[in-house]
Amino acid sequence: MSSTARNPAVLIVEDDLALQKQIRWSLDQLECVLASDRAEAMSQLRRFQPPVVTMDLGLPPDADGATEGFALLEEILASLPDTKVIVLTGQNGQANALKAVDMGAYDFLAKPFEPEALALTIDRALRLHELQMENRRLRAAQAPESMGGLITRDPDMLRVCRMIEKVAHASATVLLLGESGTGKEVLARSLHKASNRHAGRFVAINCAAIPETLLETELFGHEKGAFTGAVKTTQGKIELAHGGTLMLDEIGDLPLPLQSKLLRFLQERVIERVGGRQEIPVDVRIVCATHQDLKQQIQDGAFREDLYYRLAEIVVNIPPLRARVGDAVLIAHAFVHRFCAEQQRPALALSPEAAQLIEQHTWPGNIRELENCIKRACIMAEGKRIVPEDLGLSASLAEADTGTLDLRAVREAAERKAVLAALARVDGNVLQAAELLGVSRPTLYDLMHRLGLR
Repeated sequence: MSSTARNPAVLIVEDDLALQKQIRWSLDQLECVLASDRAEAMSQLRRFQPPVVTMDLGLPPDADGATEGFALLEEILASLPDTKVIVLTGQNGQANALKAVDMGAYDFLAKPFEPEALALTIDRALRLHELQMENRRLRAAQAPESMGGLITRDPDMLRVCRMIEKVAHASATVLLLGESGTGKEVLARSLHKASNRHAGRFVAINCAAIPETLLETELFGHEKGAFTGAVKTTQGKIELAHGGTLMLDEIGDLPLPLQSKLLRFLQERVIERVGGRQEIPVDVRIVCATHQDLKQQIQDGAFREDLYYRLAEIVVNIPPLRARVGDAVLIAHAFVHRFCAEQQRPALALSPEAAQLIEQHTWPGNIRELENCIKRACIMAEGKRIVPEDLGLSASLAEADTGTLDLRAVREAAERKAVLAALARVDGNVLQAAELLGVSRPTLYDLMHRLGLR
Protein backbone atom coordinates (compact mmCIF):
# COMPACT_ATOMS: atom_id res chain seq x y z
CA MET A 1 0.00 0.00 0.00
CA SER A 2 1.41 3.42 -0.88
CA SER A 3 0.30 6.99 -1.02
CA THR A 4 0.94 9.46 -3.80
CA ALA A 5 0.16 12.46 -1.62
CA ARG A 6 2.98 14.78 -0.56
CA ASN A 7 1.34 15.44 2.80
CA PRO A 8 0.71 12.69 5.39
CA ALA A 9 -1.95 10.28 4.14
CA VAL A 10 -3.55 9.68 7.54
CA LEU A 11 -4.20 11.76 10.64
CA ILE A 12 -4.55 9.52 13.73
CA VAL A 13 -6.60 11.16 16.50
CA GLU A 14 -6.31 9.02 19.64
CA ASP A 15 -5.68 10.00 23.28
CA ASP A 16 -4.52 6.47 24.28
CA LEU A 17 -0.79 6.58 23.47
CA ALA A 18 -0.47 2.77 23.34
CA LEU A 19 -3.31 2.48 20.84
CA GLN A 20 -1.90 5.42 18.95
CA LYS A 21 1.37 3.53 18.45
CA GLN A 22 -0.50 0.34 17.50
CA ILE A 23 -2.46 2.13 14.77
CA ARG A 24 0.67 3.80 13.45
CA TRP A 25 2.50 0.46 13.43
CA SER A 26 -0.31 -1.19 11.44
CA LEU A 27 -0.01 1.63 8.86
CA ASP A 28 3.77 1.50 8.56
CA GLN A 29 3.66 1.89 4.77
CA LEU A 30 1.75 5.17 5.01
CA GLU A 31 2.84 8.58 6.18
CA CYS A 32 0.96 9.37 9.40
CA VAL A 33 0.62 12.34 11.72
CA LEU A 34 -0.69 12.13 15.30
CA ALA A 35 -3.02 14.12 17.55
CA SER A 36 -4.44 13.41 21.00
CA ASP A 37 -7.22 16.02 21.34
CA ARG A 38 -9.52 18.22 19.26
CA ALA A 39 -7.34 21.33 19.23
CA GLU A 40 -4.22 19.41 18.18
CA ALA A 41 -6.21 17.48 15.56
CA MET A 42 -7.51 20.66 13.92
CA SER A 43 -4.03 22.17 13.98
CA GLN A 44 -2.58 19.10 12.21
CA LEU A 45 -5.51 19.02 9.81
CA ARG A 46 -5.02 22.65 8.72
CA ARG A 47 -1.29 22.13 8.40
CA PHE A 48 -1.18 18.86 6.44
CA GLN A 49 -4.72 18.44 4.95
CA PRO A 50 -4.58 14.60 5.03
CA PRO A 51 -7.08 12.76 2.83
CA VAL A 52 -7.96 10.27 5.62
CA VAL A 53 -8.52 10.70 9.36
CA THR A 54 -8.98 7.94 11.95
CA MET A 55 -10.45 9.17 15.21
CA ASP A 56 -11.78 8.01 18.55
CA LEU A 57 -15.04 9.68 19.58
CA GLY A 58 -13.97 9.63 23.23
CA LEU A 59 -11.52 12.53 23.42
CA PRO A 60 -10.51 14.71 26.38
CA PRO A 61 -12.05 16.46 28.20
CA ASP A 62 -14.98 14.06 27.53
CA ALA A 63 -13.02 10.82 27.24
CA ASP A 64 -15.95 8.73 28.48
CA GLY A 65 -18.51 10.37 26.18
CA ALA A 66 -18.72 11.36 22.52
CA THR A 67 -19.48 15.09 22.54
CA GLU A 68 -15.88 16.12 21.87
CA GLY A 69 -15.56 13.53 19.10
CA PHE A 70 -18.75 14.69 17.39
CA ALA A 71 -17.60 18.31 17.65
CA LEU A 72 -14.27 17.39 16.03
CA LEU A 73 -16.01 15.41 13.27
CA GLU A 74 -18.22 18.40 12.49
CA GLU A 75 -15.19 20.72 12.36
CA ILE A 76 -13.24 18.37 10.07
CA LEU A 77 -16.10 18.01 7.59
CA ALA A 78 -16.73 21.78 7.62
CA SER A 79 -13.05 22.59 6.99
CA LEU A 80 -12.21 19.75 4.55
CA PRO A 81 -15.45 18.17 3.30
CA ASP A 82 -13.61 15.73 1.02
CA THR A 83 -11.58 14.20 3.87
CA LYS A 84 -12.58 10.61 4.69
CA VAL A 85 -13.11 10.15 8.43
CA ILE A 86 -12.97 6.63 9.90
CA VAL A 87 -14.44 6.46 13.41
CA LEU A 88 -13.08 3.95 15.95
CA THR A 89 -15.56 3.03 18.70
CA GLY A 90 -15.80 0.76 21.72
CA GLN A 91 -17.81 -2.46 21.78
CA ASN A 92 -20.98 -0.63 22.88
CA GLY A 93 -20.53 2.43 20.70
CA GLN A 94 -22.43 1.30 17.59
CA ALA A 95 -25.18 3.90 18.06
CA ASN A 96 -22.59 6.69 18.18
CA ALA A 97 -20.79 5.21 15.18
CA LEU A 98 -23.99 5.21 13.14
CA LYS A 99 -24.64 8.81 14.18
CA ALA A 100 -21.11 9.72 13.03
CA VAL A 101 -21.71 8.09 9.63
CA ASP A 102 -25.00 9.97 9.39
CA MET A 103 -23.07 13.20 10.04
CA GLY A 104 -20.72 12.41 7.16
CA ALA A 105 -18.06 10.01 8.43
CA TYR A 106 -16.77 7.58 5.78
CA ASP A 107 -16.88 4.38 7.91
CA PHE A 108 -16.42 3.00 11.43
CA LEU A 109 -14.62 0.10 13.11
CA ALA A 110 -15.23 -1.33 16.57
CA LYS A 111 -12.38 -1.78 19.04
CA PRO A 112 -10.50 -4.03 19.30
CA PHE A 113 -9.99 -4.05 15.54
CA GLU A 114 -7.85 -6.20 13.28
CA PRO A 115 -4.90 -4.20 11.83
CA GLU A 116 -5.59 -5.73 8.40
CA ALA A 117 -9.23 -4.53 8.51
CA LEU A 118 -8.13 -1.00 9.42
CA ALA A 119 -5.49 -0.95 6.67
CA LEU A 120 -8.03 -2.19 4.11
CA THR A 121 -10.60 0.44 5.15
CA ILE A 122 -8.01 3.22 4.92
CA ASP A 123 -6.82 1.95 1.53
CA ARG A 124 -10.38 2.09 0.18
CA ALA A 125 -10.85 5.58 1.62
CA LEU A 126 -7.61 6.77 0.00
CA ARG A 127 -8.62 5.34 -3.38
CA LEU A 128 -12.06 6.99 -3.17
CA HIS A 129 -10.49 10.32 -2.24
CA GLU A 130 -8.05 10.03 -5.14
CA LEU A 131 -10.88 9.26 -7.59
CA GLN A 132 -12.89 12.24 -6.35
CA MET A 133 -9.91 14.57 -6.71
CA GLU A 134 -9.21 13.26 -10.22
CA ASN A 135 -12.85 13.85 -11.12
CA ARG A 136 -12.56 17.41 -9.79
CA ARG A 137 -9.41 17.99 -11.82
CA LEU A 138 -11.06 16.73 -15.00
CA ARG A 139 -14.08 18.95 -14.43
CA ALA A 140 -11.86 21.91 -13.64
CA ALA A 141 -9.80 21.31 -16.80
CA GLN A 142 -12.98 21.76 -18.84
CA ALA A 143 -13.92 24.98 -17.08
CA PRO A 144 -11.91 27.37 -19.33
CA GLU A 145 -13.76 26.00 -22.37
CA SER A 146 -17.15 26.46 -20.69
CA MET A 147 -16.13 30.00 -19.74
CA GLY A 148 -16.05 30.78 -23.42
CA GLY A 149 -19.81 31.18 -23.08
CA LEU A 150 -21.88 33.23 -20.70
CA ILE A 151 -22.94 31.91 -17.29
CA THR A 152 -26.22 33.20 -15.86
CA ARG A 153 -29.51 32.33 -14.21
CA ASP A 154 -30.76 35.92 -14.04
CA PRO A 155 -34.06 36.40 -15.96
CA ASP A 156 -32.96 39.70 -17.54
CA MET A 157 -29.64 38.22 -18.67
CA LEU A 158 -31.41 35.13 -20.00
CA ARG A 159 -33.56 37.44 -22.12
CA VAL A 160 -30.38 39.02 -23.46
CA CYS A 161 -29.06 35.55 -24.37
CA ARG A 162 -32.30 34.65 -26.16
CA MET A 163 -32.11 37.95 -28.05
CA ILE A 164 -28.54 37.16 -29.17
CA GLU A 165 -29.70 33.73 -30.38
CA LYS A 166 -32.52 35.32 -32.38
CA VAL A 167 -30.37 37.92 -34.15
CA ALA A 168 -27.36 35.64 -34.73
CA HIS A 169 -28.49 34.44 -38.17
CA ALA A 170 -29.59 37.89 -39.33
CA SER A 171 -27.25 40.24 -41.16
CA ALA A 172 -28.21 43.27 -39.06
CA THR A 173 -25.55 45.28 -37.24
CA VAL A 174 -25.72 44.77 -33.47
CA LEU A 175 -24.91 47.39 -30.83
CA LEU A 176 -24.07 46.06 -27.36
CA LEU A 177 -24.54 48.58 -24.55
CA GLY A 178 -23.29 47.94 -21.03
CA GLU A 179 -20.83 48.94 -18.35
CA SER A 180 -17.18 47.93 -18.62
CA GLY A 181 -16.65 44.30 -17.65
CA THR A 182 -20.21 43.09 -18.24
CA GLY A 183 -19.18 40.59 -20.91
CA LYS A 184 -19.82 42.45 -24.16
CA GLU A 185 -17.04 40.63 -26.02
CA VAL A 186 -18.25 37.26 -24.67
CA LEU A 187 -21.70 38.02 -26.12
CA ALA A 188 -20.18 39.18 -29.40
CA ARG A 189 -18.21 35.94 -29.73
CA SER A 190 -21.31 33.92 -28.84
CA LEU A 191 -23.24 35.76 -31.54
CA HIS A 192 -20.51 34.94 -34.07
CA LYS A 193 -20.42 31.25 -33.10
CA ALA A 194 -24.22 30.98 -33.39
CA SER A 195 -24.33 32.70 -36.78
CA ASN A 196 -23.90 31.24 -40.25
CA ARG A 197 -20.53 33.05 -40.33
CA HIS A 198 -19.05 30.86 -37.58
CA ALA A 199 -16.57 29.31 -40.04
CA GLY A 200 -15.14 32.78 -40.72
CA ARG A 201 -12.89 34.82 -38.46
CA PHE A 202 -13.95 36.79 -35.41
CA VAL A 203 -11.82 39.95 -35.35
CA ALA A 204 -11.99 42.44 -32.48
CA ILE A 205 -10.47 45.91 -32.21
CA ASN A 206 -10.67 48.34 -29.31
CA CYS A 207 -11.19 51.82 -30.72
CA ALA A 208 -10.10 53.44 -27.44
CA ALA A 209 -6.82 51.55 -27.14
CA ILE A 210 -5.19 52.65 -30.42
CA PRO A 211 -3.92 56.20 -31.11
CA GLU A 212 -6.00 58.13 -33.64
CA THR A 213 -3.05 58.36 -36.04
CA LEU A 214 -2.81 54.56 -36.22
CA LEU A 215 -6.47 53.63 -35.95
CA GLU A 216 -7.28 54.31 -39.61
CA THR A 217 -4.58 51.94 -40.88
CA GLU A 218 -5.60 49.35 -38.26
CA LEU A 219 -9.18 49.42 -39.55
CA PHE A 220 -8.69 49.90 -43.28
CA GLY A 221 -5.09 48.77 -43.92
CA HIS A 222 -2.52 50.59 -46.04
CA GLU A 223 -0.66 50.28 -49.32
CA LYS A 224 3.11 50.00 -49.62
CA GLY A 225 4.68 53.47 -49.48
CA ALA A 226 1.52 55.14 -48.15
CA PHE A 227 3.59 56.74 -45.37
CA THR A 228 7.07 56.56 -43.90
CA GLY A 229 7.66 53.03 -42.65
CA ALA A 230 4.96 51.44 -44.83
CA VAL A 231 7.33 48.93 -46.43
CA LYS A 232 4.59 46.54 -47.53
CA THR A 233 0.87 46.40 -48.22
CA THR A 234 -1.07 45.47 -45.07
CA GLN A 235 -4.69 44.43 -44.70
CA GLY A 236 -6.81 46.17 -42.04
CA LYS A 237 -9.09 44.55 -39.49
CA ILE A 238 -12.17 45.04 -41.66
CA GLU A 239 -10.57 43.21 -44.56
CA LEU A 240 -9.21 40.45 -42.31
CA ALA A 241 -12.74 39.78 -41.05
CA HIS A 242 -14.08 39.13 -44.57
CA GLY A 243 -16.64 36.33 -44.37
CA GLY A 244 -16.79 36.59 -40.58
CA THR A 245 -17.55 39.08 -37.82
CA LEU A 246 -15.83 42.34 -36.86
CA MET A 247 -16.28 43.67 -33.33
CA LEU A 248 -15.66 47.37 -32.84
CA ASP A 249 -15.26 47.70 -29.09
CA GLU A 250 -15.67 51.13 -27.46
CA ILE A 251 -17.15 52.53 -30.65
CA GLY A 252 -18.01 55.71 -28.74
CA ASP A 253 -14.29 56.62 -28.78
CA LEU A 254 -14.02 56.46 -32.58
CA PRO A 255 -12.76 59.87 -33.85
CA LEU A 256 -15.20 61.87 -36.01
CA PRO A 257 -13.10 61.65 -39.24
CA LEU A 258 -13.08 57.85 -38.99
CA GLN A 259 -16.80 57.85 -38.20
CA SER A 260 -17.40 59.28 -41.66
CA LYS A 261 -15.21 56.64 -43.29
CA LEU A 262 -16.88 53.83 -41.32
CA LEU A 263 -20.31 55.15 -42.32
CA ARG A 264 -19.33 55.02 -45.98
CA PHE A 265 -18.17 51.42 -45.59
CA LEU A 266 -21.46 50.45 -43.93
CA GLN A 267 -23.38 52.04 -46.81
CA GLU A 268 -21.26 50.81 -49.72
CA ARG A 269 -19.60 47.71 -48.21
CA VAL A 270 -16.30 48.61 -49.88
CA ILE A 271 -13.08 49.97 -48.41
CA GLU A 272 -10.03 51.82 -49.66
CA ARG A 273 -6.72 51.17 -47.97
CA VAL A 274 -4.73 54.19 -46.79
CA GLY A 275 -2.69 55.38 -49.77
CA GLY A 276 -4.75 53.26 -52.18
CA ARG A 277 -7.35 54.07 -54.82
CA GLN A 278 -8.82 50.64 -55.44
CA GLU A 279 -12.21 49.85 -53.92
CA ILE A 280 -12.16 46.47 -52.18
CA PRO A 281 -15.52 44.80 -51.48
CA VAL A 282 -15.77 43.24 -48.00
CA ASP A 283 -18.51 40.96 -46.67
CA VAL A 284 -18.46 41.27 -42.89
CA ARG A 285 -20.92 41.35 -39.98
CA ILE A 286 -20.40 44.36 -37.70
CA VAL A 287 -20.93 44.12 -33.94
CA CYS A 288 -20.24 47.26 -31.90
CA ALA A 289 -19.96 47.74 -28.15
CA THR A 290 -19.66 50.69 -25.80
CA HIS A 291 -20.23 51.71 -22.19
CA GLN A 292 -20.97 55.30 -23.20
CA ASP A 293 -24.31 57.01 -23.83
CA LEU A 294 -24.17 57.45 -27.61
CA LYS A 295 -27.37 59.54 -27.73
CA GLN A 296 -25.81 62.01 -25.30
CA GLN A 297 -22.66 62.04 -27.44
CA ILE A 298 -24.82 62.88 -30.47
CA GLN A 299 -26.23 65.86 -28.60
CA ASP A 300 -22.70 66.91 -27.62
CA GLY A 301 -21.55 66.65 -31.25
CA ALA A 302 -19.07 63.85 -30.51
CA PHE A 303 -20.89 61.11 -32.44
CA ARG A 304 -22.61 61.15 -35.81
CA GLU A 305 -26.36 60.57 -35.64
CA ASP A 306 -26.47 58.90 -39.08
CA LEU A 307 -23.72 56.48 -38.03
CA TYR A 308 -25.60 55.68 -34.82
CA TYR A 309 -28.69 54.59 -36.72
CA ARG A 310 -26.52 52.46 -39.02
CA LEU A 311 -24.95 50.73 -36.03
CA ALA A 312 -28.08 50.48 -33.88
CA GLU A 313 -30.17 48.20 -36.10
CA ILE A 314 -30.33 45.82 -33.11
CA VAL A 315 -29.57 47.28 -29.67
CA VAL A 316 -28.82 44.92 -26.76
CA ASN A 317 -28.68 46.38 -23.24
CA ILE A 318 -26.55 44.24 -20.91
CA PRO A 319 -27.40 44.53 -17.19
CA PRO A 320 -24.53 45.11 -14.74
CA LEU A 321 -23.50 42.25 -12.47
CA ARG A 322 -25.01 43.91 -9.37
CA ALA A 323 -28.46 43.73 -11.04
CA ARG A 324 -28.16 40.01 -11.90
CA VAL A 325 -29.58 38.14 -8.91
CA GLY A 326 -27.39 35.20 -7.87
CA ASP A 327 -25.03 35.48 -10.85
CA ALA A 328 -22.03 36.81 -8.91
CA VAL A 329 -21.72 33.67 -6.77
CA LEU A 330 -22.60 31.42 -9.72
CA ILE A 331 -19.81 32.91 -11.84
CA ALA A 332 -17.46 32.90 -8.85
CA HIS A 333 -17.84 29.10 -8.54
CA ALA A 334 -16.89 28.74 -12.22
CA PHE A 335 -13.86 31.01 -11.81
CA VAL A 336 -12.70 28.99 -8.78
CA HIS A 337 -12.75 25.76 -10.85
CA ARG A 338 -10.96 27.51 -13.71
CA PHE A 339 -8.15 29.07 -11.67
CA CYS A 340 -7.54 25.92 -9.61
CA ALA A 341 -6.99 24.05 -12.88
CA GLU A 342 -4.73 26.79 -14.27
CA GLN A 343 -2.65 26.95 -11.08
CA GLN A 344 -2.58 23.13 -10.79
CA ARG A 345 -3.69 23.19 -7.18
CA PRO A 346 -6.28 21.01 -5.37
CA ALA A 347 -9.90 21.96 -5.83
CA LEU A 348 -11.18 24.83 -3.69
CA ALA A 349 -14.68 25.72 -2.56
CA LEU A 350 -16.27 28.98 -1.46
CA SER A 351 -17.11 29.07 2.22
CA PRO A 352 -20.69 30.22 3.03
CA GLU A 353 -19.27 33.46 4.47
CA ALA A 354 -17.27 34.15 1.29
CA ALA A 355 -20.32 33.43 -0.88
CA GLN A 356 -22.40 35.84 1.20
CA LEU A 357 -19.76 38.56 0.86
CA ILE A 358 -19.70 38.06 -2.92
CA GLU A 359 -23.50 38.43 -2.95
CA GLN A 360 -23.34 41.66 -0.95
CA HIS A 361 -20.59 43.37 -2.97
CA THR A 362 -21.83 45.79 -5.66
CA TRP A 363 -19.07 44.89 -8.20
CA PRO A 364 -18.53 48.28 -9.88
CA GLY A 365 -16.01 46.58 -12.17
CA ASN A 366 -18.53 43.82 -12.98
CA ILE A 367 -17.28 40.41 -14.15
CA ARG A 368 -13.76 41.64 -14.77
CA GLU A 369 -13.49 42.75 -11.15
CA LEU A 370 -14.99 39.45 -9.96
CA GLU A 371 -12.50 37.50 -12.07
CA ASN A 372 -9.53 39.35 -10.56
CA CYS A 373 -10.97 38.93 -7.06
CA ILE A 374 -11.40 35.15 -7.40
CA LYS A 375 -7.98 34.76 -8.99
CA ARG A 376 -6.45 36.51 -5.97
CA ALA A 377 -8.49 34.35 -3.60
CA CYS A 378 -7.32 31.12 -5.27
CA ILE A 379 -3.73 32.25 -4.77
CA MET A 380 -4.21 33.39 -1.17
CA ALA A 381 -6.36 30.51 0.11
CA GLU A 382 -4.49 28.27 2.56
CA GLY A 383 -7.03 25.49 3.18
CA LYS A 384 -9.51 23.87 0.86
CA ARG A 385 -12.01 26.68 1.29
CA ILE A 386 -11.94 30.30 0.22
CA VAL A 387 -12.77 32.49 3.22
CA PRO A 388 -13.75 36.20 3.25
CA GLU A 389 -10.20 37.28 4.09
CA ASP A 390 -8.95 35.71 0.84
CA LEU A 391 -11.28 37.89 -1.25
CA GLY A 392 -10.01 41.26 -0.08
CA LEU A 393 -13.49 42.78 -0.22
CA SER A 394 -15.56 44.92 2.09
CA ALA A 395 -19.29 44.18 2.29
CA SER A 396 -21.56 46.78 0.69
CA LEU A 397 -25.19 46.01 1.34
CA ALA A 398 -27.67 47.02 -1.31
CA GLU A 399 -30.49 49.32 -0.32
CA ALA A 400 -33.91 47.78 0.02
CA ASP A 401 -36.23 48.26 -2.92
CA THR A 402 -39.45 49.97 -1.82
CA GLY A 403 -40.69 50.81 -5.28
CA THR A 404 -43.88 48.74 -5.10
CA LEU A 405 -46.39 47.97 -2.37
CA ASP A 406 -48.20 45.20 -4.26
CA LEU A 407 -47.86 42.30 -1.84
CA ARG A 408 -48.11 39.61 -4.52
CA ALA A 409 -45.43 41.27 -6.66
CA VAL A 410 -43.21 41.88 -3.62
CA ARG A 411 -43.59 38.27 -2.47
CA GLU A 412 -42.84 36.85 -5.91
CA ALA A 413 -39.79 39.10 -6.33
CA ALA A 414 -38.52 38.09 -2.88
CA GLU A 415 -39.06 34.38 -3.61
CA ARG A 416 -37.29 34.66 -6.97
CA LYS A 417 -34.35 36.50 -5.41
CA ALA A 418 -34.07 33.99 -2.54
CA VAL A 419 -34.24 30.95 -4.85
CA LEU A 420 -31.68 32.34 -7.30
CA ALA A 421 -29.34 33.32 -4.47
CA ALA A 422 -29.63 29.90 -2.82
CA LEU A 423 -29.00 28.01 -6.07
CA ALA A 424 -26.00 30.19 -6.84
CA ARG A 425 -24.52 29.81 -3.36
CA VAL A 426 -24.53 25.98 -3.57
CA ASP A 427 -23.42 25.91 -7.22
CA GLY A 428 -26.79 24.63 -8.51
CA ASN A 429 -27.32 21.75 -6.06
CA VAL A 430 -31.11 21.67 -5.65
CA LEU A 431 -31.04 19.53 -2.48
CA GLN A 432 -28.61 21.88 -0.70
CA ALA A 433 -30.55 24.92 -1.96
CA ALA A 434 -33.75 23.46 -0.49
CA GLU A 435 -31.98 23.00 2.86
CA LEU A 436 -30.79 26.61 2.77
CA LEU A 437 -34.32 27.82 2.04
CA GLY A 438 -35.87 25.57 4.68
CA VAL A 439 -38.17 23.73 2.26
CA SER A 440 -38.33 20.24 0.80
CA ARG A 441 -36.82 19.46 -2.58
CA PRO A 442 -40.27 18.89 -4.26
CA THR A 443 -41.40 22.24 -2.85
CA LEU A 444 -38.36 23.95 -4.34
CA TYR A 445 -38.98 22.29 -7.73
CA ASP A 446 -42.60 23.52 -7.63
CA LEU A 447 -41.43 27.00 -6.72
CA MET A 448 -38.87 27.04 -9.52
CA HIS A 449 -41.54 25.90 -11.99
CA ARG A 450 -43.96 28.61 -10.83
CA LEU A 451 -41.29 31.29 -11.10
CA GLY A 452 -40.18 30.06 -14.52
CA LEU A 453 -36.66 29.17 -13.35
CA ARG A 454 -34.51 26.38 -14.75
